[in-house]
Amino acid sequence: MLLPVRTSIRPRRTPYANYALIAANVAIFVLTYQFNTGAVEILRPWAQQFQLVPQRPQLWQFVSYAFLHGGYMHIIVNMFFLFIFGNNVNDKLGHISYLCFYLAGAVFSGVGHAVIHSASGIPTLGASGAVAAVTGAYLVLYPQTLITVVYWFFFIGTIDVPAMYFIGLKMILIDNVIAARTPHVAYDAHLAGYAFGIAAILGVLATGLVKNSDYDLWAMVSRWNRRRRYRDTVSGGYDPFSHRVQAKPVKAKEVKTPAQKQNDEKIRKLRDEVFKNMLERRLPEATELYLELMILDRTQVLPRQHLLDIANQLASDGKSGESALAYEQFLAHYGSYEYVEEVELMLGLLYSRYLKKPKEALKHLRSAAKRLSDPGQTKMCLDELARLEK
Repeated sequence: MLLPVRTSIRPRRTPYANYALIAANVAIFVLTYQFNTGAVEILRPWAQQFQLVPQRPQLWQFVSYAFLHGGYMHIIVNMFFLFIFGNNVNDKLGHISYLCFYLAGAVFSGVGHAVIHSASGIPTLGASGAVAAVTGAYLVLYPQTLITVVYWFFFIGTIDVPAMYFIGLKMILIDNVIAARTPHVAYDAHLAGYAFGIAAILGVLATGLVKNSDYDLWAMVSRWNRRRRYRDTVSGGYDPFSHRVQAKPVKAKEVKTPAQKQNDEKIRKLRDEVFKNMLERRLPEATELYLELMILDRTQVLPRQHLLDIANQLASDGKSGESALAYEQFLAHYGSYEYVEEVELMLGLLYSRYLKKPKEALKHLRSAAKRLSDPGQTKMCLDELARLEK
């Protein structure tokens, strides 16, 4: 038995919308459930019309069914999982957007269940599909966070598992596909909820409706795609720093020497140390390791925010040449960054004031001047351009 009990992150703001949903579910359960155990029907007579009947569903049933529950354990489990995963999703989406997302998850999971069981007259109830949508959203937004899981087989203990694996493998694949054998459980509604939650949040991250981070699933996929394109580009002999294509001799089989293997291992360890220090917020140490990495292999590229933070740190340390190289690498690989004009401005000022390279400075400052919107930054850029163009 595996049971998640907490996550490694906490919401920055109080998740009032999630608390309101939990309170509403509990209140409706108390009002609608027949607590006398001798009753044949689990719901009070007036509440039975709000269940979802796949054979002849009413529109309101696609929402109302998600606020009904068939027993104590049913609502306790659903609300427990909603509390575990919903608080952080509420924090990320905001209260109104989260409420709309939750209700849409209930509707979508209900539609999925109704389509598959369109000939069935057996009513369905429960928040499991909506909670599955919230859990799928957590998987997309926080795939690299850790979930503390209590396990008990022959002994009891806890283990921390990355959210991507626990939710993706255990909760979705194993619980709802491989081991889906418990009678009277709407596994198809769960899967429809997970599908909606994952697809919807990937969609809003991809379109920028919700601000993404360097650690969500969309960012992970984007980094993988950039690395793939980068490998495809440099494999043809293209040098991203000189912007030249160099002829590359074709070999039937290239066998690395022990020295090359040792160098590759050193590069791998340096990258790991850079990532570790960045995650632990030790930016000066990460910056020094980055410089060592560039000495060994200048084709190594860090994630966008890591590289930008390191470039800023180098600039603040007075290492203008190294900072300029880091900013150039950033522009070469992340030219679509939403605040790229600020990077161009910083690079232009470095070339102009510290590195005495007016030609390079003019190029970046002119590019920045076209896009800057902040009055202070715009004035700084134009003043520097005027000085250089005298």
